Amino acid sequence: MSESKFKTMRHIETVRNYLDAVVAEFLRRGREHDQSKLESPEVEVFEEYTPKLRGMTYGTSEYWKCLAEMKPAIDHHNKTNRHHPEHFVHGVYGMNLFDLMEMLVDWRAAGMRHDDGDIYESLRVNRERFGMSEELYYILLRTINYLEDGHEIKHKARES
Repeated sequence: MSESKFKTMRHIETVRNYLDAVVAEFLRRGREHDQSKLESPEVEVFEEYTPKLRGMTYGTSEYWKCLAEMKPAIDHHNKTNRHHPEHFVHGVYGMNLFDLMEMLVDWRAAGMRHDDGDIYESLRVNRERFGMSEELYYILLRTINYLEDGHEIKHKARES
């Protein structure tokens, strides 16, 4: 085997090993996602407000009023879970790609809880809410487009 071919094979192996580590991180995050909602001080508040939020449109004044009522639980949740921009002093600009990807799929799943949920409207609202740059917004938009276009996400319910 030539030296060049050996180095190419070593490169391929190295990339595969890093991608395996990326997959392992996403699997861990999937297992641990939002576990804080299952314990105090969050569980009681989310039990009460989740059904109320279902009938509200994300980003409306009614929605923000409801979230204000949930503030102690939401503050705890954001402090405990790094996939929320509010976890970081610099918002989305304090996040890494793992955080951003978990945030994006969380937004997609959260939208499924609303009667009129729409990930594209959520992205638009959150772009303004979190002061996202045009570049970041379009990266997130293209990622959702990629997931929505022909990549069937398997789950048993049509809601989240």
